[in-house]
Amino acid sequence: MADDAPLSHDASQPIEGEQIYQQHCASCHGIDGEGMPNWQRPNAMGELPAPPHGPEGHTWKHSDAMLYRMVSEGWRDPWNETERLTMPAFEDVLTPAEIRSVINYLKTLWELSSSLVYGGKSRG
Repeated sequence: MADDAPLSHDASQPIEGEQIYQQHCASCHGIDGEGMPNWQRPNAMGELPAPPHGPEGHTWKHSDAMLYRMVSEGWRDPWNETERLTMPAFEDVLTPAEIRSVINYLKTLWELSSSLVYGGKSRG
């Protein structure tokens, strides 16, 4: 599947991706990708809140294909005590190109120290 390929780095994608992120993702992950407070501890429902997307989080550790699947299909963190998807699926909201743009935008939030691990990109 073409969506499993490493993402291209079109210079316009992070700009478009930021606009899409602000509209669809910032309410949970924060305007600047800072995540929810206490994101590493389960909330009252037993679910882990939305993580940050900077180097203090774990987004940068995932492959492009995994990030694409998380955004497209949603995600239930295996540590959650509930069965619901805490990361909603966006496959009916965003096009594949828009999802790729958001992922490329997220990569701009990673500091050099974390992105150096994978040569300036997530594992692909």
